[in-house]
Amino acid sequence: MQTDWGFPDFDAHEGVHLFTDRESGLQAVIAVHSTKLGPAAGGVRFWHYADPAAAITDALRLSRGMSFKNAMAGLPMGGGKGVILADAARTKTPAMLQAFGRAVESLGGRYVTAEDVGISEADLTTIAGVTRYASGLPVKASGGAGGDPGPFTAMGVYLGVKAAAKRALGTDDMAGVHVAIQGVGSVGGGLARLLAADGATLTIADVNRDRAQALADELGAATADPDAVLTLDADIVSPNALGAILTLRTIDALRCNAVAGGANNQLATRADGDAIHARGILYAPDYVINAGGIINVGLEYLGQGDRAEVEARIRQIPERLDRVWDESARDDRPASEVADDQARRLIGRG
Repeated sequence: MQTDWGFPDFDAHEGVHLFTDRESGLQAVIAVHSTKLGPAAGGVRFWHYADPAAAITDALRLSRGMSFKNAMAGLPMGGGKGVILADAARTKTPAMLQAFGRAVESLGGRYVTAEDVGISEADLTTIAGVTRYASGLPVKASGGAGGDPGPFTAMGVYLGVKAAAKRALGTDDMAGVHVAIQGVGSVGGGLARLLAADGATLTIADVNRDRAQALADELGAATADPDAVLTLDADIVSPNALGAILTLRTIDALRCNAVAGGANNQLATRADGDAIHARGILYAPDYVINAGGIINVGLEYLGQGDRAEVEARIRQIPERLDRVWDESARDDRPASEVADDQARRLIGRG
């Protein structure tokens, strides 16, 4: 008998593990979606949720996305995700991180953790002190893969944005192309700098308005409200903050030719993929365009290559997007649905 355990996003996960460590205050979720291709790889998110059920739902959605992302990136790894539930004050201690590391270790390698929102390279180093199953650690002098995945994700998103411009606007030249970027942290900020170097016209937004303004001053960009930036009259909208921002309401308000960004789970529901397709707006499925970070982390964990190999694989992201878009155009189906079907076949669920 199949059941979703009361969570619509369950999607036949192999395991959902809830952890509590009273001494450190840790409350965490580790969701393992699939290990068909290898150990379930995906970062750990440190975030404050309104209730524990929201944290579980987030872990379920993110781990499924990691299964699809790793499969589409050609990595011999499955998909999983960790979530540490933060209190309202975002209290984070070494003891809490170590407790999470012990939780990861207890799964015996079924899940490999890495950085995500709210977790720094230093935090990950603390976690890795008590588990063998962590990646994205500081780069060794040998020049191998590893380190902060953010710049590698930004590189892939940048290449994906350029691919979207070529497909939707018919141009290989980003000079003068207006890109509206929501979220300018490690990924969005890196993307903005790469696009600015190409002469793109940028409007940027971030919940940290000081950060947005400082980057705008550096790059000569305009700023906007984080919600309003999605509705600007722009060539490309690039969401690079948190997910579920593409809803029937926000899609109806879009005034762009393409949506291409690094945020995970941008579509709030499956129906939103249909809606963006119906409007004729090109959509870059997030787990295809934002795979640069996991390519770096995955190759580090597997011991398969140096930075040159990582960058060579990231340069394949536009080809993967083109395959999705070609099938979407040929069959008149949403790009999100096409990508999901391609990924499901790769993990044996097609």
